[in-house]
Amino acid sequence: MLSDKHLLPGAVAKIICTAVDVLGYETRLPVSTCKTDAKGYYFSTLDHSLLEDGLKLRECKAFIESSPLEYCKVPTDVNKGITGALLSTYRILNDRKMKLYSINPFFYTTEPKSVPSGY
Repeated sequence: MLSDKHLLPGAVAKIICTAVDVLGYETRLPVSTCKTDAKGYYFSTLDHSLLEDGLKLRECKAFIESSPLEYCKVPTDVNKGITGALLSTYRILNDRKMKLYSINPFFYTTEPKSVPSGY
């Protein structure tokens, strides 16, 4: 990983939620794909039409998706960027009538981490 870490404008993340229908069946819903803003922060809202069919959200996770930089585009699992960072900690924004969830930053690196061959 680069020693000079910085926020990355234009990086893409996706949010996938697990929802349960009225019969108790689970389904995974791709909720949002968004780019970081000019300061390197993600902001996305949940489309309520996804819940019109009686679905109830069980959990949502954010995943690292893509980097705008050709020389630094290998995703890492730092802060669960690849395996999924659970959206669990939030604060209420009363003026906007919403919950604002926060996750730790995701990281890209310049080259894949070598995997030991076991020999």
